[in-house]
Amino acid sequence: MKTVLVVTLGAAIVNNVVLSQFLGLCPFLGVSKKIKTAAGMGGAVIFVMTLASLVCSIIDKFILKPANLEYLNTIVFILVIAALVQFVEMFLKKNVKSLYNALGVYLPLITTNCAVLGIAIKNAQTGYNILLSTLNGTFTAAGFAIAIIIMAGIREKIEYNDYPESFKGQASVLIAAGLMAIAFFGFSGLI
Repeated sequence: MKTVLVVTLGAAIVNNVVLSQFLGLCPFLGVSKKIKTAAGMGGAVIFVMTLASLVCSIIDKFILKPANLEYLNTIVFILVIAALVQFVEMFLKKNVKSLYNALGVYLPLITTNCAVLGIAIKNAQTGYNILLSTLNGTFTAAGFAIAIIIMAGIREKIEYNDYPESFKGQASVLIAAGLMAIAFFGFSGLI
């Protein structure tokens, strides 16, 4: 039980994939303009990363390791992630058209989101069992969702503030992201 708590809390807060490992920055910076869109992206990443962690862990444990083909894990994991993203994209296009349109080009970018692939590879390299891999994927994605929603809230709040011209646009976003990373660094001694 202690291991599960350490993995879940560590994945979501202490080792936040965006703010401590700096993975998944493209959707983090690109989709965090509105809270609704950020929450949709966070939900899509939670779904994809959880399933990718589960499926990749099963493939790694029962196919790649017994056949001594671990060197193929990156290619296999990318194919699994791409298939899951296609599934999510088709589902959103059919059932949640507004979220599909709001996410735009960033939805297919989940396929190349280094956070999703990075966690699948980390799970395989760490030797997590299927349950811990799935939990690590779920809570890492939850940490991504927390970070992107907080960033969207900050961006909505400062959108109409009066501050120097040189800080408007991406400069203010990068400064806010840096301050968030410093704040999350405060959790580093927790685990």
